Amino acid sequence: MGKIRGYKDLVAWQKGMDLVVEVYKVSALFPREERFGLAKQVRDAAVSIPSNVAEGYSRPSRRDYVHFLDIARGSANEVETQLLIALRLGYVDDGRAAAALELTNEEQRILKGLVDGVHRSDKSSFREA
Repeated sequence: MGKIRGYKDLVAWQKGMDLVVEVYKVSALFPREERFGLAKQVRDAAVSIPSNVAEGYSRPSRRDYVHFLDIARGSANEVETQLLIALRLGYVDDGRAAAALELTNEEQRILKGLVDGVHRSDKSSFREA
C-alpha cells in the first residue's frame, strides 16, 4: 500500500465513491413516485459514506476521525437496509440488487478495518491506518 497523502488515497473513500455511483444507477430504476422517497433516502445515505470518510480524515484527533468513520458505517448499514427494502418491494431485481449489496458489504468490511486500524495505530500515524 502506498503512502496516504489525503482522504482520496483511502480505499474506504474510493470504494465509497464506487458505491455512490452504483446506488445512483440502481435507484434510477425505482418507480417515479419514489424519486423523493426511497430513491432520495438511499442516495443520501450512500453519499454520506465517502463524505464522512473525507470529513473524518480532516479532523485533528483520533476520536473525531473514528466518530466520522462510525457515521459512515451507519450510513453503509442504511444503504444495505434501503436496498433490501427496494428488493422486497420489487423495485429492483435480484441480480441488480446483488451488485449494489456486494459493494455495500465490501464497504462495511473496509470501514470496520479502518476503524480497527485507527484504534491500533500510534498517535503520530493514525491517518495511515
